[in-house]
Amino acid sequence: MSSMRGLVQFIADLRNARARELEEKRVNKELANIRQKFKSGNLNGYQKKKYVCKLLYVYIQGYDVEFGHLEAVNLISSNKYSEKQIGYLAVTLFLHEEHELLHLVVNSIRKDLLDHNELNNCLALHAVANVGGRELGEALASEVHRLLISPTSKAFVKKKAALTLLRLYRKYPGIVRNEWAERIISIMDDPDMGVTLSVTSLVMALAQDLPDEYRGSYVKAAQRLKRIVVDNDIAPDYLYYRVPCPWIQVKLLRLLQYYPPSEDSHVREIIRESLAQIMQSAMEQPKNVQQNNAQNAILFEAINLLIHLDSEHQLMMQISARLGKYIQSRETNVRYLGLDAMTHFAARAETLDPIKKHQNIILGSLRDRDISVRRKGLDLLYSMCDTTNAGPIVNELLRYLQTADYAIREEMVLKVAILTEKYATDAQWYIDMTLKLLSLAGDHVNDEVWQRVIQIVTNNEELQAYAAHTLLTYLKADCHESLVKIGCYVLGEFGHLIADSAGSSPIEQFLALQAKMFTSTDNARAMILSSFVKFVNLFPEIKPQLLQIFRLYSHSPDSELQQRAFEYLSLATLPTDELLRTVCDEMPPFSDRTSILLSRLHQKTAGTSEKKTWVVGGKDANADKQEVLMAQNTGLKRTFTTIVHGTRTGSNGTPTSANSASGDLAGLDLSGPAAPAPNMASAAHLTPEWDIGYNRLYFSHEGVLFEDAQIHIGMRSEYRGHIGVVKLYISNKSTYGIGSLTTTVDNPSSPNLKIDTKNLPDSTVPAGGQTQQTLFCAAHGPFLEAPTIRISYLAGALQAYTLQLPVLMHRYMEPSSLSAEDFFKRWRQIGGSPLEAQNTFGLSGKNKIINESFTRQMVEGFGWKILDGVDPNPKNIVGCAVFQFEGGKTGCLLRLEPSYEKSMYRLTIRATKEGVPQGMARQMEQKLSQGMSNKD
Repeated sequence: MSSMRGLVQFIADLRNARARELEEKRVNKELANIRQKFKSGNLNGYQKKKYVCKLLYVYIQGYDVEFGHLEAVNLISSNKYSEKQIGYLAVTLFLHEEHELLHLVVNSIRKDLLDHNELNNCLALHAVANVGGRELGEALASEVHRLLISPTSKAFVKKKAALTLLRLYRKYPGIVRNEWAERIISIMDDPDMGVTLSVTSLVMALAQDLPDEYRGSYVKAAQRLKRIVVDNDIAPDYLYYRVPCPWIQVKLLRLLQYYPPSEDSHVREIIRESLAQIMQSAMEQPKNVQQNNAQNAILFEAINLLIHLDSEHQLMMQISARLGKYIQSRETNVRYLGLDAMTHFAARAETLDPIKKHQNIILGSLRDRDISVRRKGLDLLYSMCDTTNAGPIVNELLRYLQTADYAIREEMVLKVAILTEKYATDAQWYIDMTLKLLSLAGDHVNDEVWQRVIQIVTNNEELQAYAAHTLLTYLKADCHESLVKIGCYVLGEFGHLIADSAGSSPIEQFLALQAKMFTSTDNARAMILSSFVKFVNLFPEIKPQLLQIFRLYSHSPDSELQQRAFEYLSLATLPTDELLRTVCDEMPPFSDRTSILLSRLHQKTAGTSEKKTWVVGGKDANADKQEVLMAQNTGLKRTFTTIVHGTRTGSNGTPTSANSASGDLAGLDLSGPAAPAPNMASAAHLTPEWDIGYNRLYFSHEGVLFEDAQIHIGMRSEYRGHIGVVKLYISNKSTYGIGSLTTTVDNPSSPNLKIDTKNLPDSTVPAGGQTQQTLFCAAHGPFLEAPTIRISYLAGALQAYTLQLPVLMHRYMEPSSLSAEDFFKRWRQIGGSPLEAQNTFGLSGKNKIINESFTRQMVEGFGWKILDGVDPNPKNIVGCAVFQFEGGKTGCLLRLEPSYEKSMYRLTIRATKEGVPQGMARQMEQKLSQGMSNKD
């Protein structure tokens, strides 16, 4: 830039301008000159670059630049880096995602994305990320993804490609394709920590919206965290004040919270080891502020993960004690983080007793000097409230409400209303607290709050008289309009219940409401008129006064009030009261309606932070997060249960939320269920020729499961009782190393076949090297499908195999011998269905045959002891075996009637446990029906 003397002089002239008019005059003169130069059309690249730079500077100063955009676009195609750089800078400033010239740069950007020059790649990625837009994203997302996954891309290009995809996804999620998931996850193993950091940021955004597609990131995050924290596998450049890359640690810890705790014992052990190391490092209190901040960031995220795992009670107690110190810290950030972690703790803990020890300190946080701390303290009080401490907490919140910031008063009103309803054990206490809340909150009360009070009072007879008397007291004094609306409705419906009480006569009720007519809005006046027409029916003695009100408002300038008053006047002056009594009959109880308050509270916080697997509101609220999002009504507990109404269930079994009085349809999803994500580890995506090794190992305990030019997968298994141990040996046959080796086991037979991992294979395997994985397979009962395993790795491109493991019921069968007499005795004792399965089937393929030798070999392979001489027909095969599962074993009896001439079988299996005969019969039918070829 310093070589452009004209640009330097132009900038100096603008800076030296003493008045705005002089600056504008110089700018206009320069723009006219540039326009003239561009029209001449005989400029070289240097001149174009210089004039575009001047336009950029003018644009940055706030002046409109309506020409020169096309010249900037042309600079992108230049072969010189300096000119291309200025072209991209101008495009990112001048153009936006809906600009009409944007389609002209797509091909130029694509060319630079496909270029082998890394600098050109980076310029193009910057432009895509900064300009963005659906058109640019849909056209170039594939090229950006290619740069991210290409083995030839430099680390800094991969980082920019990952962040560009993240920028595009945040604005237009459909741009990132679901089939990219497995490949993107594999880059989390990249040796460059910067690439891992960028890709993890992308995965975190994707995993929140597409948890099934990106569930493989859970194990990757656990492994990478252990390598950083425990193994200290990190470059010195990424040590921040002796803390190993705190940014990636925080991201990995947070990513692990997006999924439920793993059932795999090895993965849990990896996470536990990493967390133990983090907690140990936090014991040291560094004097350096930056190091302390980095450690605190990691520590609080680790605490959140420990709470999420919720595995060790003793550790949870230690966490509570430590958090109690943090919420008393002098540092505002530490106090905030401590309250946030304790809110998470309250949302997941089985007991709130450890948190209640710090209740006074938490109440004091409502008066903290920082509003973020005050807001977080409110969240914590809301989560830690139960029937034992609801009274003190609600009273304190009501006291604080009078001096609370306006920014949080509306949220506070919602939470206090929910708490009083949820934990009220006394009906009168609920009315007292709720009406006091409405009187103090003023204009910060949502319509849903007072409408909910009306609903509860109407549905509970115990409350009606007390509520009417209390509301009349409020109406006689100055009160907010929300109380007027509740009062006119309740008095109109239940005023007759207190008409005989001192100070509550009909005329006194009328005067109290009439006084509010002059200060209320038209909406409240309309409700008061409706109450007065109810009074006509309930209290005939004050009918003249009521008719006078109707006549007065029948001339109101407001059309709604005028029409309503005139109709009520006509109704009240009919010759007979029959129609009046029918119209003004007491309102029936509300139908089974759920509280809209929870939905309203969630709407206020939805979208303000990243998605979590927990919500503020305590253990009950987190029992089923989806129910909370649907605004399920928790109701008033214990002695106040008459107020509560259950939740209706739709035809598909999902809870449905009834509309509030204002017609709120929050939480109602009319789009239908989303399509399930494809599970690449399932049997639906088996690799071609997978069945060769599967059939080879169907009865064998050792052999080759799969093999091709790159990889060799051997298997060895051993079964004892209901436990099986399967070892997989993965060998790299190629002359180059493979990386990011990942295995994912899918078990459709859950819960009767539990698969646990003893160890995970090494993520990198050198040329000619080998790694292994051990699986523990425990039978908990009969199961039908064999588990599958997805093996993926990087060898230039992503290679993936989905194989079926020969782990089936016959592995848990042990031969057993019986005499003929005992066999038939037990056969008759077991009886028929459901302890019997009987199938007749033939061969499934052409040119297949069966013979006695084949049949006997198959039966013995399935674990049956063949009992010769038991059946009168010597061709029939009778067998006995014991199926072993956790918690016991069951005897199994077999009778197989082969028809060698017709190539058919009739199979009958009986067992003392339901499900076992059906499972074994299905498995044997699948194998026997394959037969053998003529040459065999």
